[in-house]
Amino acid sequence: MYVAVKGGERAIDNAHAWLAEERRGDTSVAELSVAQIREQLTLAVNRVMAEGSLYDPDLAALAIKQARGDLIEAVFLIRAYRTTLPRFGYSEPVDTGEMACERRISATFKDLPGGQVLGPTFDYTHRLLDFKLAADGEVPDAPVREPSPERVPHVTEFLNREGLIEEAPADDTTPPDLTREPLELPAERALRLQALTRADEGFTLGLAYSTQRGYARNHAFVGELRIGAVAVEMDVPELGFAIEIGEVTLTECETVNQFKGSKTEPPQFTRGYGLVFGQSERKSISMALVDRALRWEELCEDNVGAPAQDTEFVLYHGDNIQATGFLEHIKLPHYVDFQSELELIRKLRREAGADALAEAAE
Repeated sequence: MYVAVKGGERAIDNAHAWLAEERRGDTSVAELSVAQIREQLTLAVNRVMAEGSLYDPDLAALAIKQARGDLIEAVFLIRAYRTTLPRFGYSEPVDTGEMACERRISATFKDLPGGQVLGPTFDYTHRLLDFKLAADGEVPDAPVREPSPERVPHVTEFLNREGLIEEAPADDTTPPDLTREPLELPAERALRLQALTRADEGFTLGLAYSTQRGYARNHAFVGELRIGAVAVEMDVPELGFAIEIGEVTLTECETVNQFKGSKTEPPQFTRGYGLVFGQSERKSISMALVDRALRWEELCEDNVGAPAQDTEFVLYHGDNIQATGFLEHIKLPHYVDFQSELELIRKLRREAGADALAEAAE
């Protein structure tokens, strides 16, 4: 605490009041509602939910409003709130094959059962400012959307039929829960994926970009990117079967990567995987690229010293809340530490000056 600041608790209370005033801004301008943030800043809401590990659009929107648009601060608020919630059970693994796809594209196969669905995307827009938005222009009506087939198969299933891609390993063991247990190394893939889906989007993007520039020697194709709603089911012991308790919107990315083979495995494609809350295409693709880079050891590949191949570097530096806490603590009082450093520097300068005088006297 800044004990030297005049006013003590009154100064802190005033700082809080000043923050609230700054957050509100010009009172002649209508205040943003939580509903407006939830509905119109959806991608920001999705990021806060993903990195905060809590799927609740209303709470994420509230956190963004409280944090004045600082998404990392909003993630911090969501994670702090999440720790207060009771846990009454675990849901069943979601089946993304049953996803009601709003968007589904593949960079590897042109013609797909179920078709390519462009969906809501910036990919084909001109990056020009739309001044109609500043004038509160009317939004054009979107064309009627056809419902997706009942089940849309994953693209990798086509490669799997010919044995051209590694099979996803069958593992029924319960993975560790990163939200309840601290991260420990060595980390199995399930734990790495949890850390990556919570990791800072910018950090993950930078690592993914590094793999594309050669810092991992791992060329990837987007086998499939899909976005849509998935049912969440929970097993109820009293009933003896699982029931649907809601649905969540997810973005899933599977990359298809080259693999030259090994002594035990033939040449085939391998997989990278990303799964994120909401519409988070950039994050899910980045996650898939980094996931594949981290698998170098299990695939008996060379470690070329790339940052994205270093599990400890990736997992311990990707969490923006841990990074923020450690970085921002240096603005808090360090009076004693600094005084000791100051005295050390003064002592060294005195000794250096004395040595210089002695040499001059000789």
